[in-house]
Amino acid sequence: MSIRTKYLVLLGDGMADRPVAELEGRTPLMAARTPNMDRIASKGVLGLVRTIPDGMALGSDVANLAVLGYDPGAVYTGRSPIEAAGMGVDLGPGDVAFRCNLVTLGKGDSQDPDTDLAGELSPELIMVDFAGGHPSGNEAGDIVSSLSDELGEEGIEFHPGVSYRHLMVWRNGQEQLSVGPPHDLTDGKIAQGWPVGAAAEKILNIMTRSVGVLADHPVNVRRRSEGKKPINAIWLWGQGLKPGLKDFKAVYGLDGAMITAVDLLRGLAMSIGFKVIDVPGATGYLDTNYEGKASAAIEALRDVDIVYLHVEAPDEAGHSGSLADKIRAMEDFDKRVVGPTLRDLRELGPHRVLLMPDHATPLEIKTHSGEPVPFAIYDSEITVDTGNTYDEVCAASTGIHVDNGHELMGKFIRKEL
Repeated sequence: MSIRTKYLVLLGDGMADRPVAELEGRTPLMAARTPNMDRIASKGVLGLVRTIPDGMALGSDVANLAVLGYDPGAVYTGRSPIEAAGMGVDLGPGDVAFRCNLVTLGKGDSQDPDTDLAGELSPELIMVDFAGGHPSGNEAGDIVSSLSDELGEEGIEFHPGVSYRHLMVWRNGQEQLSVGPPHDLTDGKIAQGWPVGAAAEKILNIMTRSVGVLADHPVNVRRRSEGKKPINAIWLWGQGLKPGLKDFKAVYGLDGAMITAVDLLRGLAMSIGFKVIDVPGATGYLDTNYEGKASAAIEALRDVDIVYLHVEAPDEAGHSGSLADKIRAMEDFDKRVVGPTLRDLRELGPHRVLLMPDHATPLEIKTHSGEPVPFAIYDSEITVDTGNTYDEVCAASTGIHVDNGHELMGKFIRKEL
């Protein structure tokens, strides 16, 4: 009886980047100390993959659908309905889910903004922080509870998520809306992403009323006294209807599990029949429980065929524009997740590891971009040593390029790369 191969996907969200002048033209991946990721690149297959099809939204939803092996162009219906699945919120055929970010808006200079909005929501306001200063779980819970009490009405529901990421559902609602993702508006006027379309009047009304609800909220009174940014508005975006995705096992013949702190990834996992494994202390930020995630992945692989281990921290650092934080996030990922899992996988028998980001989050633009990203595949039963390192430049030099990102998963599982 042959031993089944185990599969592990190690995904560092937003790791890929562009050359940085401060690094003398190197990318953060090139500058970071990542010996374990380099080992995968050297002893495996290294190349580039395009995870976001031309013309589609430059988001983690689209990109992770592709990495999981689903064609976004055929199955994508919006970001928020996927997050709804991850939060256990059931959507009917006409129900529209919206991501509800807790944000900090300001007036005047983006470097020194006035965050007292006086109850107004104007296109001239600046998106100071799309993450509202990364509120704690208790702070976010109190705010979402107040939003639900003050803004909830027949057909409008608010559901708490994690930190700044929450959900609003409009039952039998209107999805015709174009609105900019808040992370694309950082340091700029929100006019660039101002809601337009049939649903805009309703959505703008809710967002405007949120300013009044939050102005003197106890959480903000406390945050201001501690010198922290207030959470002074909500931003509704990423709307969509419930998607229909085939079970991963039906498509690829493998049982799977997901390890993540992000509702979007939880929702993807639940939508394709993956088991979702909760890790205490997993935050989706720099302080996440890396060791707990690594340990949980190995334990899960004793029972399932494939584990998708997602770490959000590099993406958050990219959005903040912090070079130091991005390098720290990738070095922590390498040392505290990639290294331990490579070590402990040996006791499970034959295995394959796919290492990659879902998309690039360049520091220079503080948001997602659509260029191809580096991937590396290691197979425990194949012995090579190419001397490659895991970074964008080396990956491009190999000449291996997967144009349709959703095809990479099948190639990984079928050992075609």
